[in-house]
Amino acid sequence: MTPPDLATQQDPRLLRRRHALVVVLTFLTGSADALGFLSLGGAFASVMTGNMVLLGLSAGRGDAELALTSGCAIVSFIAGVLAGARVVGSAQPDDPVWPRRVTWALVLELVVFAVFLVVWEVTLHAPDARVHLALLMLSAVALGVQSSAIQRFGVPGLSSTYLTGTLTSLIAGVAARSPWGSLRPKAQVLLALMVGAAVGALVALHLPVVAPALLIVPLVLVIAVSARMRA
Repeated sequence: MTPPDLATQQDPRLLRRRHALVVVLTFLTGSADALGFLSLGGAFASVMTGNMVLLGLSAGRGDAELALTSGCAIVSFIAGVLAGARVVGSAQPDDPVWPRRVTWALVLELVVFAVFLVVWEVTLHAPDARVHLALLMLSAVALGVQSSAIQRFGVPGLSSTYLTGTLTSLIAGVAARSPWGSLRPKAQVLLALMVGAAVGALVALHLPVVAPALLIVPLVLVIAVSARMRA
C-alpha cells in the first residue's frame, strides 16, 4: 500500500495517466472473457470466481467437459499470477507511480498473447476442443500476469481483472452520496469491462479473424505509454 505522504507527492497527471492505462487493460479483460466464454469452451479468462462456480456446477451436473475447462482456466490463472508476481515483486514505499517492473510484466503478458495469436490464426478454420482449451489457458495465464502487475501499484481496490469489489465500492459510494469525482474512476473501470465484453462478443461472433487484436493492440498501447512515464 502506498504511504499517504508519498501519495500526496505523486504527480496528479501521472496518476490520471495510470488510471487511464488501467481502464484500457480492463477493456482487454472484458474482451478476453467474452472470447473465452463464447469461443473457447464456456469459461472465463479472468473471472475466477465465476469459474469456481462453473466447476461446482460441473460436479453437480456430472459435466466432465465443463469441469476440465473451468478447472484448467483456474490453474492457468494461478500460474500466471505466480509468474507475474516473480517479475513485478511487491509494492515498495518509494515506488514511482508506474514501477518499471509493471511494464516488464506486461511485456510477459504480451508474449503469452503473441503465442495465443499464432495458435488462434493457425487453427481458426479447423476448430478443435483441445486447441480451444489451450487458447483459454493461454489467455488465463496472461490475465493472471496482468493481475499481479496491477497489484504492484499497492493501491487498495485497484484492479483490471476482478471487479466485484469495485462495483460494491461504487454502489456504496452512491448510497453515501460521495462526490462524483471519487466515484468516476470506479465507474470508468466497470464501463470499460462491459464495453470490452460487448466488443469481444461482436468480434467473436462476426469477425473472429481479428479477435486477437482486441487483446494485443490495447496491451501494446499500454506498454508503449507506460515506458515513457516518469515518477
